[in-house]
Amino acid sequence: MVSAVFHSPLETAAEAKAAAPKAARPVSPVATPVTPLDTLRPAANGATGRPPIDWGGWALKILAPLAGIALLVGLWALLTIKASSFPTPAATFQEALKIFADPFYSKGPNDQGIGWNILFSLKRVAIGFGMAAAVGIPLGFMIGRFAVLNSMIAPLISLLRPVSPLAWLPIGLLVFKAANPAAIWTIFICSIWPMIINTAVGVQRVPDDYMNVARVLNLSEWKVMTRILLPAVLPYMLTGVRLSVGTAWLVIVAAEMLTGGVGIGFWVWDEWNNLNVTHILIAIFVIGTVGLLLEWMLIGIAKRFSYDNA
Repeated sequence: MVSAVFHSPLETAAEAKAAAPKAARPVSPVATPVTPLDTLRPAANGATGRPPIDWGGWALKILAPLAGIALLVGLWALLTIKASSFPTPAATFQEALKIFADPFYSKGPNDQGIGWNILFSLKRVAIGFGMAAAVGIPLGFMIGRFAVLNSMIAPLISLLRPVSPLAWLPIGLLVFKAANPAAIWTIFICSIWPMIINTAVGVQRVPDDYMNVARVLNLSEWKVMTRILLPAVLPYMLTGVRLSVGTAWLVIVAAEMLTGGVGIGFWVWDEWNNLNVTHILIAIFVIGTVGLLLEWMLIGIAKRFSYDNA
């Protein structure tokens, strides 16, 4: 006799749940820190995320110029070993220390320190160069913009630009009756040509697409000049400014030799009259150093406004 045992549905479900394997509880997603293998390895060549120092580039920028200066001084010392009239590098350096110990002394209108002479020369250069920029840059824009004006003025520029700077000095003395404005006039007339030519060339090389856009938008001539031409011509214009300031610094030394007064050119000529060759050599180094600083300053300004460094 078979006995049948009946279970209620609730009891059956409870037994099935007890017989089933227990499900694994969900594990909270806490990430275990994993160290990459690359971080366990030592950094190659001591790299710390920064680019390595280019020692070769530093040597080329610093050691090579120093080697060139040392070569110049060495040749100078070698050639003046037995010379009695030409000063040696050591004697020139000792005299330079005395001069720069008090560069701003003043013992009269024609006897002032080298600092005052440099400042007076820079003042003349600034006035003449500023006048040349105020005239030359707008004139260059107009020459490059209008073909008729270019045909009119280009022959005059070609005729007057090769004239020696000192040839303009007597004209300035005749017109202004004074040495100082004559020197400024000479700087003006000699430094204006690079700015005119470079600015005009820059305007002529502006892409035609830019001008076509200006015509489509019906821009005024002022907006064409300020919004289109000026940004495109700025690198050419700054190149002309660099050339002009170099020319101005060269011209002022020659002009001051002839006009007299206070200035680095007059200082050189006065020392020559006193047969003081040591001071002349010091003045040569000063003139070169000031010109180099002016060049570096303008190169920095040009890089600041260059599209390649934006």
